[in-house]
Amino acid sequence: MNFNIQDIKKLREDTGAGVLEVKQALETAGGDYEKAKAELMKKVSSKAAKKSDRVTKDGLVESYIHAGGKVGSLIVLACETDFVAKTDDFKKLAHEIAMQVCTEDFNTVEEILEAEYIRDPGKKIIDLINEVIAKVGEKVEVRSFTKFDVRA
Repeated sequence: MNFNIQDIKKLREDTGAGVLEVKQALETAGGDYEKAKAELMKKVSSKAAKKSDRVTKDGLVESYIHAGGKVGSLIVLACETDFVAKTDDFKKLAHEIAMQVCTEDFNTVEEILEAEYIRDPGKKIIDLINEVIAKVGEKVEVRSFTKFDVRA
């Protein structure tokens, strides 16, 4: 196969999958990183769906103020435990979603979840959340959000 340890490490980081799972996906995809990632992301979505009935009783309130101070947001990103709420992956996700809220006039959480991620139009916000769910092993959800705009 034409893949190496760096491919395995990167794919683990990108998907949260275990070493054996990543290696199998790369072997099945003939070393094609993107095919292996797509297959693993299908599994990530499946894992996230299995956690959907869990209760989120912790999380973070995250703020974002866009350059110039004319637009800002607050979001509540919830998870199951304070342990996960303190992880770098969870904190980064909260920041990215708070930033995303400033990009458009969203009316519902569902609209945010289905929005194209501003840093990678090939992904939706729900994909980012599912990646974190796969890494941390807990349910993660956007509970609420507010956008502030001095021009509105």
